[in-house]
Amino acid sequence: MTITFITGANKGLGHETARRLIEAGHSVILGARDAERGAKAAAALGARFVQIDVTDDDSVAAAAKDVAANEGAIDVLINNAGITGRQVAGLDELTGPDAVEVFDTNAISIVRVTHAFLPLLRQGTDPRVVNVTSGLGSQTLTHDPARVESHVISPLYNGSKAAVTMMTMQYAKGIADVRFNAVDPGYTATDLNGNTGTQSVTEGTDAIVGLATEPAEAGTGRVVNRHGVVPW
Repeated sequence: MTITFITGANKGLGHETARRLIEAGHSVILGARDAERGAKAAAALGARFVQIDVTDDDSVAAAAKDVAANEGAIDVLINNAGITGRQVAGLDELTGPDAVEVFDTNAISIVRVTHAFLPLLRQGTDPRVVNVTSGLGSQTLTHDPARVESHVISPLYNGSKAAVTMMTMQYAKGIADVRFNAVDPGYTATDLNGNTGTQSVTEGTDAIVGLATEPAEAGTGRVVNRHGVVPW
């Protein structure tokens, strides 16, 4: 049975991904920062809950230790946890701490979690990492007036997702025994956008589930959405 660990999975895209992968036969470890909400979500889905704050080294290390003691390995790591950051009236109000919070949660956490879970992935079968990025981090899409991405001004979120995509590509080039791919869920109705997205949460997880379940020959070092390869 494929064992999958998902961060930020107590709600939204992470929760729906967990539901769909359990339905597909995966054994899912649901990771979340809030212990009460995470445990409740896991119990409802039939997943195992592990508390993890992706911005905290000790919390991430403890989560990896928990999985090592219980499952001993994982096959899929889905780095899904993310935030939009503090809402401001104008960009001139953004501060250094605002940037640190967003980049730490969305981008630096991927390094932190990947480092802790790589030994577990290497004990698994066809190990893969799926990093949730965004079309808002694509220079191509954000410069195309016909795309909704070009009308969103959010330097910290967009910049952090551009970093996620580049880091994914670099991991894919530098680590040969684990596959790394990034996924753009698309404009999906979740708490991150006040549920204004035009896609359902199921549509938003199509590509995440696809990367988590595809065969090894599908490859590494790609950015995809539910329609195919994403230009960036």
